[in-house]
Amino acid sequence: MPTRHYTHRCQTGGETAIDALAAVSQLPKQRLKDAMNKGAAWLRRGNTNKRLRRATTSLQSGDEVSLHYNPEILALAPVEPNLVADEKHYSVWHKPAGLLAQGTLEGDHCSLLRLAEQRLGRECFPVHRLDREAEGLMLIAHTGKAAAALSALFAREGSTSLRKLYRVEVRGHAANSGEIDTPLDGKPALTRYRLLEYLPASDSSVVEVELITGRKHQIRRHFAQVNHAVLGDPQYGTDNKDARGLQLRATGLAFECPLTRKPRDYRTS
Repeated sequence: MPTRHYTHRCQTGGETAIDALAAVSQLPKQRLKDAMNKGAAWLRRGNTNKRLRRATTSLQSGDEVSLHYNPEILALAPVEPNLVADEKHYSVWHKPAGLLAQGTLEGDHCSLLRLAEQRLGRECFPVHRLDREAEGLMLIAHTGKAAAALSALFAREGSTSLRKLYRVEVRGHAANSGEIDTPLDGKPALTRYRLLEYLPASDSSVVEVELITGRKHQIRRHFAQVNHAVLGDPQYGTDNKDARGLQLRATGLAFECPLTRKPRDYRTS
């Protein structure tokens, strides 16, 4: 079902957000409240644009409210993540496959960021990404200072102060170890891997992957390029369908905490 988009610009101020959205969308207010609570409504005020959840928000002159309404998305139930570690200024989570890292215009109730915010009762800031189809470790910051410091750490490509490990099952018999350094999107990209196990019955290999750079879909694109497509990948590679879904899991995050200068090493099976 396509998303329906509604926008209202406030001329004089004084009206509430839900009244404005009800007038422009002709949707029942109870349905609007549900959509707002799930992150489908936005308020643009000056140079800021953020999700609008409070139905009774009083609008000011010049405000723009919008609703990106898709009942199929709003009806989805989130898959619950597991909290691995709570370090106060940031937390580490195991994101299940199928859960978004962060929300879209149509909502954020099925995103790790929103679920962590509700669970911990703190602000949540994204630090890095993990594909919706993938599962594994993700780091979330809870203060602006932590978000800036951790984001800078992830941005320093090739740094020995950060290791990102993945367990991936790929098509075919992979070499015992190797590197894939084909540039992606016009930028250098480096993926290192080592063979953990070859599975003759499925003619597939389980490999441990270390990302040295962080291009979009880097692991999936690199292995597809060398004819070892990730099993279950819906976008890259051929002959790699898998009923289990995408066989890519973020299993390790190791770094020196930029706030405490203490080593941190998080693992999941």
